[in-house]
Amino acid sequence: MVPSTPQSYSFGMPKSPESGLVKPGAARVRVPLALLGPAFVAAIAYVDPGNVAANLTAGARYGYLLLWVLIVANAIAVIVQYQSAKLGIVTGQSLPEILGERLKTGPRRAYWIQAELVAAATDIAEVLGGAIALNLLFGLPLVVGGIIVGLASMALLTVQSRRGQRTFEVIIVTLLAVIVVGFVTGLFFSGVDGQQALAGIVPRFEGTDSVLLATSMLGATVMPHVIYLHSALTRDRHGVTGDPVRIRHLLRATRWDVGGALFVAGAVNISMLLLAASALRGIEGTDTIDGAHAAVVATLGPAVGVIFAIGLLASGLASTSVGTYAGSAIMGGLLKVRVPLLLRRAITLIPALVILAIGFDPTRALVLSQVVLSFGIPFALIPLVWLASSRKEMGEFVNAPWLRVAGWAAAALITVLNVLLIVLVIAGG
Repeated sequence: MVPSTPQSYSFGMPKSPESGLVKPGAARVRVPLALLGPAFVAAIAYVDPGNVAANLTAGARYGYLLLWVLIVANAIAVIVQYQSAKLGIVTGQSLPEILGERLKTGPRRAYWIQAELVAAATDIAEVLGGAIALNLLFGLPLVVGGIIVGLASMALLTVQSRRGQRTFEVIIVTLLAVIVVGFVTGLFFSGVDGQQALAGIVPRFEGTDSVLLATSMLGATVMPHVIYLHSALTRDRHGVTGDPVRIRHLLRATRWDVGGALFVAGAVNISMLLLAASALRGIEGTDTIDGAHAAVVATLGPAVGVIFAIGLLASGLASTSVGTYAGSAIMGGLLKVRVPLLLRRAITLIPALVILAIGFDPTRALVLSQVVLSFGIPFALIPLVWLASSRKEMGEFVNAPWLRVAGWAAAALITVLNVLLIVLVIAGG
């Protein structure tokens, strides 16, 4: 969306009368705060119910063993999300839009199918998580909870459609604050073993299942649908501009935005694993969300259990709305087809409700959905790094050599981990 007036994207920052641009001195002070928002919407996807399932399962089953995965994944996420946001600001297009212009019809449709499968896996995880939370809080049947989550997400998407992205951002950031409280609170009541936590920083595995969980955690932390979405979020929020001065101001603000948002998301994810490792390790049944919740209540008290469930509910509501938004951006960019958000929400709700209705273990479904996400990462990450490293596309804002190396290293690491998972599963190791 291109702003109709300069004021629609200035956000009250002081301007020079000559240029209409933000004064450099003021920009250094006010731009980061004034332009926060898009990365915090993206960050919701990094603390969705899939993260909860993967991180709690990892901590309860393996203690601090896989802590290093979250650290690496969060570092990768910072690099990736900044490049996606940067692409949207510099080119004025989202990643799906650029790919839609460059791919021929057949490859473009095939690419859309895999991206849509990733978005579907995301949505399943988020609806399931919200349904589990409503079951824990109010004893509602999972199917009923799933329907309520779907309706609530429709309400949030209506806000985005009618009130604009800024209002949507405010609501999502508020839900993010609830998520932080919900999942960090329990950490203050559990005794984390500092020495073992430090040992968990050293990369290692313990068999095929630990690799499966590591891949799930990676898929839950570096999420492909948000790689596609973030470029659209920054473009829609800041508008399209070819002015190098303004672009530099926006990129400076975006670094603050991405760094702050993913610091919060990373802290929440690490808190989940530490909580499970310190309070749930060795307790029967804690490799499921409801089992972990029961153990949290028994170990840390009912109040902490309620806060935990509220955090899970906020996670499901916020992330499913963002996931639907991302799916719409993917379809619009690759197929040039615009499906109303509410209609898309209604259609994508069906697979999650079917899973809930047939009685499949929701926590297991959550973990497996994150593995699907992990397999989708290279399809989003490789073209992103390639485009962001292209002087033809980015001009003077092309990635610095170190950022190119970091981007390609991230893509290689994720691809290798996925291949390792396939080999181990086939070998039955």
